[in-house]
Amino acid sequence: MLDRLTGLQVFAKVASLGSLSGAARALGMSQTMATKHMAAMEDRLGLKLLHRTTRKVTLTEPGRHYLDTVERLLGELGEAEASLAAERLEVTGTLRLAAPVSFGVREIAPILADFSRLHPALTVDLGLNDRVVDLVEEGWDAAIRIGRLQAPALIARRLAPCRLLVAAAPSYLTARGTPRRVADLGRHECLGYTLSPALGAHRWQFGRDGSVEVAVSGSLRANNGDALVAAALAGQGIVYEPSFLLGDDIRAGRLVPLALDHPPLEMPGVHAVHAMDRRPPAKVRALIDFLAARFGPNPPWDRDLPFD
Repeated sequence: MLDRLTGLQVFAKVASLGSLSGAARALGMSQTMATKHMAAMEDRLGLKLLHRTTRKVTLTEPGRHYLDTVERLLGELGEAEASLAAERLEVTGTLRLAAPVSFGVREIAPILADFSRLHPALTVDLGLNDRVVDLVEEGWDAAIRIGRLQAPALIARRLAPCRLLVAAAPSYLTARGTPRRVADLGRHECLGYTLSPALGAHRWQFGRDGSVEVAVSGSLRANNGDALVAAALAGQGIVYEPSFLLGDDIRAGRLVPLALDHPPLEMPGVHAVHAMDRRPPAKVRALIDFLAARFGPNPPWDRDLPFD
């Protein structure tokens, strides 16, 4: 079956040049193939579009009417292709970025003003959600993922480490004592993050590879890290969370980091992911490069924190 789009291009070129052979040469095909395209188009429409003589080819009246539509369609297609090419080469349009709620509010949103000043023709649509979104099905250009990556069909770039800390408020430690060993946590109020099996409501994992587990329990569990930090600040219990959530309160003395006999679990890090594409659009490349430069191996949220 002949390609209908190519048939339209052949017809428009024949109308422009007045010659099937000239149209064929201009489009890089044989005259026989150009003739087949025209014949297939006339058969499909049930109309004669061209008058053919030994000297030239002219349009029939239906052909002239049809040419107006064909030229408009080909023009719109060319504009659409040019627009897409520009998006791939220029940082324009709208970029839809999905990010976890706490990280997005604390670390992404505050620096987007700088990114927008660098790329004023781009609009960022920031979606905050702690569930793992489907980039392709839901139409996201990129997403921020923290922890283990579970989508091999995506391209990922590591933006920064994600280090964990255990901490509690001074008021809690005064009232309940300071745990020195991982095993001691079983006797304390531990505030569990329900979206993570490693830092959850019933067990916490320690050791770089997570090989040391301890059963924990507490009077509060939540699916948002900021909610757990707020409870810890109020003296409700111990939290086991990433440093971007705990850093400001530890530096201010509102939370105290706990040194236990096993180090925290080593997390894979903070990644930007996008759909598999050999050359992603310029807007995606620009955002990921910007975030990588702003975060890096020693991100700002880790400043002056006590890591093992």
